[in-house]
Amino acid sequence: MLNNKKEFKFTYGGLEMVLETGRLAKQADASVMITCEGTQVLVNVCSAYEMQDGQDFFPLLVDYKEKFYAAGKFLGGFMKREGRPSNKEILLMRIIDRPLRPLFPEGYMYETVVTAQVMSYDEKADPEILAGLATSAALAISDVPFNGPLGFCKVGMINGDLKLNPLHTEWANSQLELLVAASPEAILMIEGESSEISEKTMMNAIEFAHSNIKSFCKVINDMVASVGVKKREFVPAVSNKTLMAKLDTYTADAKACLAVNIKLDRQKAVAKFIKKIAEDIKANPEAFGLTASDSASKNAAKGVDDLLYKIMRKEILENSNRIAGRKLDQIRPIETEVDLLKKVHGSSLFTRGETQVLAAITIGGKEGEQMADSISGVTYDKFYLHYQFPPYSVGEARGYRGVGRREVGHGNLAERALKKMMPSQEVFPYTIRVNCEVLESNGSSSMGSVCSGSMALMDAGVPLKKPVAGIAMGLIKEGQNYKILSDILGDEDHLGDMDFKVAGTTDGITAIQMDIKIGGLSKEIFEKALEQARVGRIHILGEMAKTISVARPYFKDGVPTIETTKIAPDKIGALIGPGGKNIKAIQEDFKVTMEVMEDGTVKVLGVEKKNIMDAITLINMQINGPQVGNDYDAEVVSIKEYGAFVDIAKGVSGLVHVSEISNDRVEDVNAYLKEGQKVKVKVLDIDRFGKIKLSIKAVAPIEKNA
Repeated sequence: MLNNKKEFKFTYGGLEMVLETGRLAKQADASVMITCEGTQVLVNVCSAYEMQDGQDFFPLLVDYKEKFYAAGKFLGGFMKREGRPSNKEILLMRIIDRPLRPLFPEGYMYETVVTAQVMSYDEKADPEILAGLATSAALAISDVPFNGPLGFCKVGMINGDLKLNPLHTEWANSQLELLVAASPEAILMIEGESSEISEKTMMNAIEFAHSNIKSFCKVINDMVASVGVKKREFVPAVSNKTLMAKLDTYTADAKACLAVNIKLDRQKAVAKFIKKIAEDIKANPEAFGLTASDSASKNAAKGVDDLLYKIMRKEILENSNRIAGRKLDQIRPIETEVDLLKKVHGSSLFTRGETQVLAAITIGGKEGEQMADSISGVTYDKFYLHYQFPPYSVGEARGYRGVGRREVGHGNLAERALKKMMPSQEVFPYTIRVNCEVLESNGSSSMGSVCSGSMALMDAGVPLKKPVAGIAMGLIKEGQNYKILSDILGDEDHLGDMDFKVAGTTDGITAIQMDIKIGGLSKEIFEKALEQARVGRIHILGEMAKTISVARPYFKDGVPTIETTKIAPDKIGALIGPGGKNIKAIQEDFKVTMEVMEDGTVKVLGVEKKNIMDAITLINMQINGPQVGNDYDAEVVSIKEYGAFVDIAKGVSGLVHVSEISNDRVEDVNAYLKEGQKVKVKVLDIDRFGKIKLSIKAVAPIEKNA
């Protein structure tokens, strides 16, 4: 196929961008290269023409890859070929995936794969945003059914002013990092963190993002008009109307299932209901619009799920009646506890309804830093959160097979919520790991992790600026009628239209995330959801405060502490010693770890306070030497006829002349001192060659041995 390259130029966030198609990867359903400054991202879209038999969900896969050649770098470590995706790549896959799903037509269940790869990297242009923009363009011009376009952008707030797609170097000074995806009509997805900004400011940032995305969508419409192709016809997966009509006669049974308060009991009731329907189908398949060869159990499960979906939504919209009878804005009962893991640096248990999270804190030094190697450079995180969602948390009898994409995403959201309230390294120079174990789950375990993590940090003595809590909001919407739900259950998430998570303090938002299953949300719904979330968050913070509201003023036994001292930068080599010999010896002798900064700051970390202070005393002695007139503890290391050599610190020795041992006339030094003896000495003088003259008798004269 010959080159049929076409380019579309536009300006977005003050930077010129180019969308190109028709030259690369022409066997894909659509291929788009986007270029901005020196960054180029290639996106390819392929969708199957045949649907798998019995397919009952939309199999969409988004892959995003950063290869190091794009930045002219080798991959660090032994392996020089990129392997499994990094957390950063996984998070972006989820970000692109989430707003795409509601824009595919109902019933389109053909396997679809979006592949985005960074081909060239320049820190002046963010490949994450470019990948989203090129994905929108590729789907729009392809024959794959898609109700786009949509656009992506990031919003920062620098010195109080909103800025679209800030440069890589500007994020450090931003009070807000917000990623928004939207269609021209409505918001589709939000993800971000902020420094306690208000709901009003957050709403302004979202509107700012949407106004800019609308301009990008016009570019995509022009592109479609020029190079777009007709969307392919497809046979949608449709529900069995006869089956659903028949299942309507079982409405009373379905309502009885939804009325069960306890999650596992409700699941058992639903399972029993499905089994009953399956048996009825087997007895008379024609009555359900099926044949004897159709799977009774599979059709029963799908039909019951659709029936529960319809009933639950109707009850909420018409009667404001949630599962188990809870009010729309009612938060489930909360129980909190701290210090339940006795040898852990800090711990807490947060239980909200049937969601329970155990958080554990580990405090350490540089050895605990999390290194991340990417095309944008190597970074070292001193604060990070790990989230685990084991199968037993939802009563499933299966093994745990490691961290999945969902866990990475939930953990990242909880980490961002807490990160803004962490003390600076100047105030608290430690590396901190938060580990959140989900012990039970029935809705918003990520927000439970925020609450439990906040309490565990305070239990560990980490001086959080303020406690942080989070809440998950839901939505049921049919036409113009809608209801917003606070603190949603897992079933309300599954059967609802929105999962909107907001975390923050009493004074503002620190993290936000929104996923929807419909075509977008209006400003009115957003504002009401934000306010309802704020009220819920304040309530949760109040419940947490009954257990702990400020950090403990001390560390628990066994928690390592850091003390610092300062040496001249030109003395760093002397402290380290040849091949690191001296610093290694200090660490081994005093059972501490040390970190030496370029400005001469020396951090000493250890469990025993005395060992830390002794190590610092030695460092200062080795580097700065003893002070004339000061007294020191010393040990006799060798005896000569003219006096004794003593160590006042490891590697720091001086001479006690025979005349400085006792008030008596000393004929034989051995009659007064012996090797290994502990004595007190005063520094009399340090000559120009660095030789130290000491006196014992100036402190406490030695008497002759009996």
